[in-house]
Amino acid sequence: MGHLSAGLWVFCTLSAIIPGWTQQTPQPSSRAPTQNTNLKFRLAGYPRKHNEGRIEVFYNQEWGTICDDDFTMENAHILCRHLGFTEATGWAHSAKYGKGIGRIWLDNVICSGGEKSIADCKSRGWGNSDCTHEEDAGVICKDERIPGYVEPNTIETEQRQLEEIRLRPVVATAKNRLPVNEGILEIKYSDNWEQVCDVGWTQKNSYVVCGMMGFPSDKKYNKNFYKLYLDRQKPSFRLHSVKCLGTEVHLSLCPFEYYKQNSSAACQDGDPVVVSCALGPIYVAQSAAQTPIKKKKVVQQPQREEIIRLKGGSRPGEGRVEILKNGQWGTVCDDRWDLQAASVVCRELGFGSAKEALTGARMGQGMGAIHMNEVKCTGNEKSIFDCQYKNITQEDCKHTEDASVKCNTPYMGYDKMIRLAGGRSQHEGRVEVLWGPRGEERWGFICGEGWGTKEAAVVCQQLGLGFVSSALQETWYWDATNVTEMILSGVRCSGTEMSLQQCSRHKSVSCKNTGTRHAAGVICSETASDLVLHAALVQETAYIEDRPLHMLYCAAEENCLSSTARHANWPYGHRRLLRFSSQIHNNGRADFRPKAGRHSWVWHECHGHYHSMDIFTHYDLLTSNGTKVAEGHKASFCLEDSECQDSVSKRYECANFGEQGITVGCWDLYRHDIDCQWIDITDVKPGNYILQVVINPNYEVAESDFTNNAMKCNCKYDGHRIWIHNCHIGDALSEEANKLFEQYRGQLNNQIL
Repeated sequence: MGHLSAGLWVFCTLSAIIPGWTQQTPQPSSRAPTQNTNLKFRLAGYPRKHNEGRIEVFYNQEWGTICDDDFTMENAHILCRHLGFTEATGWAHSAKYGKGIGRIWLDNVICSGGEKSIADCKSRGWGNSDCTHEEDAGVICKDERIPGYVEPNTIETEQRQLEEIRLRPVVATAKNRLPVNEGILEIKYSDNWEQVCDVGWTQKNSYVVCGMMGFPSDKKYNKNFYKLYLDRQKPSFRLHSVKCLGTEVHLSLCPFEYYKQNSSAACQDGDPVVVSCALGPIYVAQSAAQTPIKKKKVVQQPQREEIIRLKGGSRPGEGRVEILKNGQWGTVCDDRWDLQAASVVCRELGFGSAKEALTGARMGQGMGAIHMNEVKCTGNEKSIFDCQYKNITQEDCKHTEDASVKCNTPYMGYDKMIRLAGGRSQHEGRVEVLWGPRGEERWGFICGEGWGTKEAAVVCQQLGLGFVSSALQETWYWDATNVTEMILSGVRCSGTEMSLQQCSRHKSVSCKNTGTRHAAGVICSETASDLVLHAALVQETAYIEDRPLHMLYCAAEENCLSSTARHANWPYGHRRLLRFSSQIHNNGRADFRPKAGRHSWVWHECHGHYHSMDIFTHYDLLTSNGTKVAEGHKASFCLEDSECQDSVSKRYECANFGEQGITVGCWDLYRHDIDCQWIDITDVKPGNYILQVVINPNYEVAESDFTNNAMKCNCKYDGHRIWIHNCHIGDALSEEANKLFEQYRGQLNNQIL
C-alpha cells in the first residue's frame, strides 16, 4: 500500500590595500577557519558553485594555491573538512577553475585520510614546488556542513587584510536602540576606530554601506545636527576617495584610497562621513518598540501584493527564491545566478545586499513552475522582474537547480537575550532567557508545560542554530548552571517571531512543576524536513462514493467517519464519502521521521497496521468563512517512500515492521481507494465549499516551513456530484488554523498577554 554562486561571505568588513593603490574587483572566493590558527582555506575561481572551486590556502600572511601533482581524494576530503564540509565528492586538476596568483604553497601532497590538517600530510614542504598555476588543484565538496560549523562572514580579497566597519550613533535616542541604522562611518584599524573623509562621498557609496549593514537603501539625515557635533570632534581619518558604482555588494569592492598617515588635517575642507539607512519593513516595528519617545501616528500604507518570497531558510533574509508569475508561485533556476541578482532580491524584500548567492537547491527544492533562468541583473534594478532573464522549459532546468540567497541583515542583539545550557553540544540544551526591567534583567528558565515545536523553532532561529529538531518539555538531565528560577510560562509563538521575547506569555508565572527538570528545552538542527502536498493530484482524483455501512466497521473503529455515523442503523444504509488521492513530497533537507519510535507505535488489528503518528493529516470541508461542515482525519497508516526522484534511493518501507519516514526527494502516496482516505459528507447540503487538507496539523514533527502544509480547493456540490478546482498550497484558513493551534497547545487556564 502506498499511501553559479559567487560564494562570497560578507559582513561588516573592509579590506586594506597598499597605500595609494586603487582597489580592483577580486575573484569570487570563500574561506573557512581550520584547527591550525595560522592557516585559512577558501574556494575560488569561475564559474563554480559554492561547494567547489580552486583550493587556496593562506600561509605566512599570503594566499596561494596547491599543485595537482599526486593529488588524491584523501587530500580532497581533508581540504573539504577545512572548508566546513563533511567530505569531498571529487577533485579537479589542471586549473579547471582558472589559474590562481601568488605562491604555489604545496606540491606532491600525499594524505592517508586520517590527518586533521593538510599540514600533517606529506609534501615537498611549504613553498617548494616545480609547478605553474596551470596545475592548480580544485575540490568538489559534498553540500553538507559539519555539525556546529559556523559560516565565516567575511569577504576575502586577493592578498589584502580585512577590517571591520560600523556606524557609530551619536543621537542620544539611538545609542541604546537596535538596529543601528545611522551614525558616523568608522573603520577598525589596529584596534582603533577611524573615520572616512566625506570629500567626494556620494549617495552610491552610502547605498553600498547600507546594504552591507543589512538595510535596503540609504536615506537623508539632519546634516546641521552632525555639523554641530563634528565641529567639536577631532577625527582621525583613514579612508578617502571612495567611488562606488552602487552595484557593489561590499565597500571593499569599490575603488578607494588610504591616507598614508592618519591625521585630523588629512581631510581638508571635509568631515567624517555620516550614513543613514532606511529600515526594512520587518525591522520598523522592532526599532519603534525600543523608542521611548512617542511619535505621531503614522498612516499605514496599503500593503503591496507579495510577488517574491524566500522559503526554506532558518532565519530572516535567507531561503529559496520564489516568485509569483501568472498567478502561480514558482522558483528561479540557478544558471548564472550571482551576487548582483541575489542582491536585487534581498533589497526588494527589505534586507541589505546579498551575502551569498546559493545554487543547487541549497535551501531545499520547490514545487511547480520554474519561472526564470539565466537571470542577469546589473544591481541597480528595483525588482528581479526588471532584470534580464529567460523563460525556460522543463528540459532546461529542474528543481535540483533552484536558486537561493543569504542576505545581509541588521544586527538586532537577539542572541544576547537567550542561551542554551547543559546540552551535549551547542545545538541543544535547556532554554534560559534574560528577563526583567532594563537594568534589572536576570536569567531564568521557561515552564515546559505546553512548550512545542513553534516555540522551539523561534529559539533555534534566535540563536542562529538553524531549525528545531525537538521541543522538550522535560530537561531533567541538563542541570548545568546555577539558574533555578522559573521566569516565564505559557509561552506561545506563531513561528514568525524574531525572538522568544516577542511571543505571548502568561502575565504571571503559572507552572504546575517548577523544578529544573520541567524546564523547556530544545534540540536544534542545521537541516529539517519540509512536507508539501501535490495539489493537482487531489483535483484530478476526487470523486464521490456511497459506501455501505457494513464495509465501514474498521473505519468507524478508527474514527474516520463523522460523528453522526454512530447513530446510523448499522449495518444497513451507507455513508457518502468524498474520496481523493494524496501525494506528500518531502522537499526539505532532512528525512521526515515520526516523532515516536517503533516501541510506541500502536497496532490496529482491524486494518492490520501500525500507526506511527495518530494524526498525520486533517481533511476538512469548510464554508467560505472557515466554518467546518465535514471533516476527516488520517493517521499515518504507513509512512514510506512510494516513489523518488531519479537520483534518490528509497529508504523507508513499512513491510515487516520496517522503519517509517519520507526521504528527501521522495513522496508518500495514499491512494483514493484505501480506508479513511476521504471526508464523510453524508450530512453536507448542496452548495459551494472549500476543501482543505493539512499535513502534520499538530506540528508534532519539525519542518523548515509550516506555511506550505495546507492545501485549499474550491468545491461545488449539487447533492449528487462534486466539482473541485483551483487547488493551491497556502496557509490554513485563519479560524481553522487557530483551532488546530489550540488543539496542539492544549487548554491554558491562565490569561495570555
